Amino acid sequence: MTRPIIRIHNTETDEIIDREMNDQEFAQYELDQAAFVAEQKQEQAKATAKSKLLDKLGITAEEAVLLLS
Repeated sequence: MTRPIIRIHNTETDEIIDREMNDQEFAQYELDQAAFVAEQKQEQAKATAKSKLLDKLGITAEEAVLLLS
C-alpha cells in the first residue's frame, strides 16, 4: 500500500517537495481517519434517533422547533 503524499512548499525559494508520509505522520493520519469515521457514525446515529423520535411523536422538525421555542 502506498501512503498519502505530503507536499512541502518553501515559499522563500519556491521549492516544492512531494514525498510519502513517514511512519509517525502515517500513524497520526490513520488515527485521524478512524476518529473521522467514528464521528460520522455518531452523527448518523444521532440523526436517525432524532428522525425516529419525530416520527414517534408524529411531528415535523419545524413543529419541534416551535414547541421548544
